[in-house]
Parts: sequence; C-alpha cells; structure tokens
Amino acid sequence: MAKVEYADAIKTVSGALTKINKKSPHAADQKMVLATHRVAPTTSPDCSRLYIRGLSAVSRSTQPTSKELAVRARFAAVRAMVAERADDLQHISSDQAAFIAQKDTAGGKKTMRAYLWAICGAEYDAQH
Repeated sequence: MAKVEYADAIKTVSGALTKINKKSPHAADQKMVLATHRVAPTTSPDCSRLYIRGLSAVSRSTQPTSKELAVRARFAAVRAMVAERADDLQHISSDQAAFIAQKDTAGGKKTMRAYLWAICGAEYDAQH
C-alpha cells in the first residue's frame, strides 16, 4: 500500500486531483487520481489515501427489479410535483405559512424544499 505525504504547506488534500477527459479519443489511456482524507478518531496516523483508476464503463449485471422501478417512478413524479408547486403562485403564501408553523416542532422539516418533498410525497402516496 502506498503512503501519501504532503508538503508542510498543504495540510490535507481531498478529491480528484486529475480527471479523465471522457471526450478525448485517448480517454481509455488516461488515469484519474483521487485523494481522500479521513478525519476520525483513530490510533493510526495514516488517514490519507491516494487512488488511481482508469476509465471503466460500469454496467449493471442484473435488470432493475419492479420495486426499484417503482421507487424511480415515485422519485421522478414527486420531483416534478415539487418543482411545479414551488413555482405555483397560488400555493406559495399558504405553503410558507404552513412551513413556518411546523418548522420548530418535533419532526418538522427544517427547509422549505424538504417540506415540499414531504407534502408532495404524501400526495403521491395517497394517489397510488
């Protein structure tokens, strides 16, 4: 296993250091360098990792199940409902008032977007 040590001026590096240009005709020859830094209580001082990976076309080996397809359909439908409701001028003031009323209660949604997802998800579930 390789060990990554950074210069004193750099405390941590995390993320892609180089990426693969997928539009390039030489994409299959390129490598991506990914550095990770884990901050967790540990007895080991080795908390940085460096990964090098090539371009891989990951394809699924099995077909999606009916449950997965239903979850995908629900997500797409609720996402469309949230986008439509967020722009609907007839619901904005009432949604804002209801959001503020429930925000500080136990189990209340802390963002307007999360509140709309909960409302539209409940509507979708009631219809289906």
